Amino acid sequence: MTLLRVATYNIHKGVQGIGPARRLEIHNLGHAVEQLDADIVCLQEVRKVHSREEQFFTRWPELPQHEFLAPEGYFPVYQTNARTRFGEHGNALLTRWPIVSHGHEDMSDHRFEQRGLLHVEVKVQRHSVHVIVLHLGLIPGSRTRQVEQLARFVEREIPRRARLVVAGDFNDWGGKLRSQMNAMGLHDFIGERALTYPSRMPLTQLDYVYARGMRPDGLEIPRGRIWWRMSDHLPLVAEFRL
Repeated sequence: MTLLRVATYNIHKGVQGIGPARRLEIHNLGHAVEQLDADIVCLQEVRKVHSREEQFFTRWPELPQHEFLAPEGYFPVYQTNARTRFGEHGNALLTRWPIVSHGHEDMSDHRFEQRGLLHVEVKVQRHSVHVIVLHLGLIPGSRTRQVEQLARFVEREIPRRARLVVAGDFNDWGGKLRSQMNAMGLHDFIGERALTYPSRMPLTQLDYVYARGMRPDGLEIPRGRIWWRMSDHLPLVAEFRL
């Protein structure tokens, strides 16, 4: 039986701090992603380019962040969600397993928040696994509508019997979206304390890994100073048996 490790991590665009005191954490994040030892890494708030930060930080990577963060032997996929005055950012997926296909759908609910859905199909040995990376909105009503849109996307684009993982920053305080996700046949590790935010002193879970067609096998959340310095979220790693 194949074991599949899936991580989700909001990397805060590779930068921590405010104003002149902000610091570049993208190099540390590169080591962190490798330490997660996940087969599939779902990333949110990933910079493709940012001209102002590139000028501010002398060690700003030449590569887009999704390529820079990919450990040796991983395949990176990225799609832009938001375009701003100085650059753009979005969701990314890094995978040890070959990519069959990938796509994107705009999930913006209003003009003040640009959101998107990244869909990647990977081949895990002889198994086909569909993975969706999300970063949902800050407003409760927006999140409800975005999960409704997700349900329509899954119905339209993914075979009913296909293995499916949906992971990301749901901004879901108190697990209020869980019933909607369960209605799609997607389940997370309910009952386990999976506090991921804020990283320095976690009080709630905003980051989730939901799945269908796979058996849950375990859940991990790395903790400690090295992790809370890199992002305002902690990574969450879920294991499944295919």
